[in-house]
Amino acid sequence: MPTIEELYQNYGILADAKEDVSQHKNAYQVILDGVKGGSKEKRLAAQFIPKFFKNFPDLADAALNAQLDLCEDEDVSIRRQAIKELPQFATGENLPRVADILTQLLQSDDSAEFTLVNNALLSIFKIDAKGTLGGLFSQILQGEDIVRERAIKFLSNKLKTLPEDILTKDVEDIIFSESKKVLYDVTGEEFVLFMKILSFLKNLQTVSGRQQLVDLVSEQAGLHQTLNPADPDSVDRLLQCMRQAVPLFSKNVHSTKFVTYFCETVLPILSTLTSPVEGFDVQLEVLKLLAEMSSFCGDMDKLESNLNKLFDKLLEYMPLPPEEVENGENAANEEPKLQFSYVECLLFSFHQLGRKLPDFLLTKVDAEKLKDFKIRLQYFARGLQVYIRQLRLALQGKTGEALKTEENKIKVVALKITNNINVLIKDLFHIPPSYKSTVTLSWKPVQKAEPGQKRLSDETTSGSPPKKPIVGPKRDSRQIYNPPSGKYSGSLGNVPYEQRGGFRGGRGRGWGGRGNRSRGRVY
Repeated sequence: MPTIEELYQNYGILADAKEDVSQHKNAYQVILDGVKGGSKEKRLAAQFIPKFFKNFPDLADAALNAQLDLCEDEDVSIRRQAIKELPQFATGENLPRVADILTQLLQSDDSAEFTLVNNALLSIFKIDAKGTLGGLFSQILQGEDIVRERAIKFLSNKLKTLPEDILTKDVEDIIFSESKKVLYDVTGEEFVLFMKILSFLKNLQTVSGRQQLVDLVSEQAGLHQTLNPADPDSVDRLLQCMRQAVPLFSKNVHSTKFVTYFCETVLPILSTLTSPVEGFDVQLEVLKLLAEMSSFCGDMDKLESNLNKLFDKLLEYMPLPPEEVENGENAANEEPKLQFSYVECLLFSFHQLGRKLPDFLLTKVDAEKLKDFKIRLQYFARGLQVYIRQLRLALQGKTGEALKTEENKIKVVALKITNNINVLIKDLFHIPPSYKSTVTLSWKPVQKAEPGQKRLSDETTSGSPPKKPIVGPKRDSRQIYNPPSGKYSGSLGNVPYEQRGGFRGGRGRGWGGRGNRSRGRVY
């Protein structure tokens, strides 16, 4: 094993040789042998080996393996030095291998070391993006779970930092094609991250690009399959996919396939859906997603049939007025509960689809059923007016900090819900029923256009604000407004589903089992 002095001596020989450095193979071999020495010798070897690596192609494999030994040394300072120098080996055919090695090194639990690996990966990305992607996706597809997880997060976090001259169309095409391979077998969290990665790509921010992403989500959601309401993983999968799809829809990218699936498959079994998270109202979440998607529904093959299903579900949430006995009192001594949160979603969806078949209530609904609907609608409208007055009175004069208390926040949301329902009911009371009014769903931000402001995109439609090409936005933890009859309820009643993480059970459940891969060093 060479000493410190011998390492410096042979380094001097190589440095002084200049153009003739390749003639001093024995001197370079001495430096390679430095990896067998003590900590000081190893630190010097970690610096010297990469400096002359390109001059000795016959020793390229030995040099790279020597550096890799240092990347796995017990001494963290030696590992850091070796990792820092590793990008110098990323030339020609070696680059994909170096990328693969660095990707495996992402599993490090040392924060400084982990940062060095990230920086090294970024530096070789700028040398050869395609080769680096080869190494990254190799580990994502075949590596250990911790490596796969961190490689995906690396792509999700770092791609957006790369300049346009690195992230070319060809590079984006590789990311898209390789991502599609990975999406055959992912967890929910991984799926969300990949949708974030793909939505950032310039190629996929066009109308045709968004349509490709929608098609990807459609495949993941399993819209060709029957939903098992008793399986929380299946329900979770559907909800996660719909969340990713909603921001992609526009007047040019339609939600028809998704809305059709919800009407035909999900609404009939809505009450039997198993919640993937305890305390989470899965039925309300389904109805919220349906409402958001309904704004962008195109021509539907079975429009009348699906409107009937939506109409029937709406009737379930709109109670008949209680029967009165002779003294004028309620026979049941209890007013029916008015479930405003659910009704807002269903009325909005019905209103959106009803525009496509405006004579539905006049010619497609049985006379007795229509009469029953009007009775329910009138009863609901009367209760609605009472609550609107109560809410306005409760919020009257309150501004600033006073409106930020939890109780008043709920009342503000409740007022949005009830006002929306009021507008939609008035439309349906028209003769013939009208579908012209527009409302912003209570959980969506209201878009305020400034004077002279240009139209932001082709995606601004009634009932939905402009969409950005970013998948997986944070959704408001919307409170259910479902007060008991005769008084206001301050119960929150909802759990923010987005904060619960990915799919149940991790990879191997719900979205396909990758199985357990036990891998040692694969360099």
